[in-house]
Amino acid sequence: MNQAETHMYDKFRETVRPVLKSKLEEFELYGYDSVKEDELWKFLKNKKWRKEKEEKLLYQIVNDILSVKVGDYMNYATVEAFKAPNWFEGEGKDVLEKLL
Repeated sequence: MNQAETHMYDKFRETVRPVLKSKLEEFELYGYDSVKEDELWKFLKNKKWRKEKEEKLLYQIVNDILSVKVGDYMNYATVEAFKAPNWFEGEGKDVLEKLL
């Protein structure tokens, strides 16, 4: 999904912000305090709600947020990190050569 595209559930983001914060607090209890609200929202859009055809009701969106498991999010984050551009190409390669 293109980052510029809006998702059908983006209109609910402000409404469910307290639920997102609650889920992030749960992540912190498990030691994952570096997860940001934007990252969790991106996970929900790209994984949980990727193939949504019909619009969900607010309580269903809240349930989706509360049912996110730390392991599922971390698996997603790991895969996304591997998809990121190689740090040692282009400008990163120049920096690496200077360090060596």
